[in-house]
Amino acid sequence: MTVPKLRRALRSRGPTLAEETILWDSGAELVVGIDEVGRGAWAGPLTIGAVVIPKDRRIYKLRDSKQLTEAEREAMFDRIVNWALASAVGHASYEECDQLGMSAAQKLAARRAINSLEVDGKQIEPDGVVLDGRWDFVGHPNTRMLVKGDMKCVSIAAASILAKVTRDRIMRAEAKNYPGFNFEANKGYPCGKHRMALQGYGPTAIHRRSWSYMDKLVFNGVERVMPFAERVAERELAERLAKGKIVGQEKLF
Repeated sequence: MTVPKLRRALRSRGPTLAEETILWDSGAELVVGIDEVGRGAWAGPLTIGAVVIPKDRRIYKLRDSKQLTEAEREAMFDRIVNWALASAVGHASYEECDQLGMSAAQKLAARRAINSLEVDGKQIEPDGVVLDGRWDFVGHPNTRMLVKGDMKCVSIAAASILAKVTRDRIMRAEAKNYPGFNFEANKGYPCGKHRMALQGYGPTAIHRRSWSYMDKLVFNGVERVMPFAERVAERELAERLAKGKIVGQEKLF
């Protein structure tokens, strides 16, 4: 697929190799850029993209996935895969988002993405990480975090496109199974039509059922899942009761 001509508004906003160069100069050879998509969605998976870029080859027209149209992202996808030394995506399912909580689900998806990185058919372990945002959900000892990293950093921008395109394809496929929810357009994210469909039909099997939007919805046989924080509190209370044999008016905390 031919990549469309870069729009005038994006021509002076390209990401750089500044963060990767700092890690390369410090001795790191395999530097992976990581970005996530789907954290704020009501339905579908949370997806992490991971890309290890080469030092000696560049790719043009690369921008943050949010700055590109769907057609532009699709056109860039194969170019990035063919250009990168290694690339992969990892997912946490809607069920894992409910059962683990979003923070643990994000860590799980990141580990799955990193564990899927291969060079010449052999799994690799990066010795440097560049990560979008302020929170280190990877836990690598040699990590650089960058706010708006998907706009500023080449490898994070590449990871953002891989994650976004992969998850969008999943949600377009799911749209055929759940007509009326407009997943092909909203990709599971909150919007007016999505909210109206939830009110009319109730949640689908791929909705995150521990989220607060579920509280006032029509029941359609899909059970509400207790939010992760409430499950933790309930379990801790049960453990205190079991260990302390708390009775009567005895204080719990």
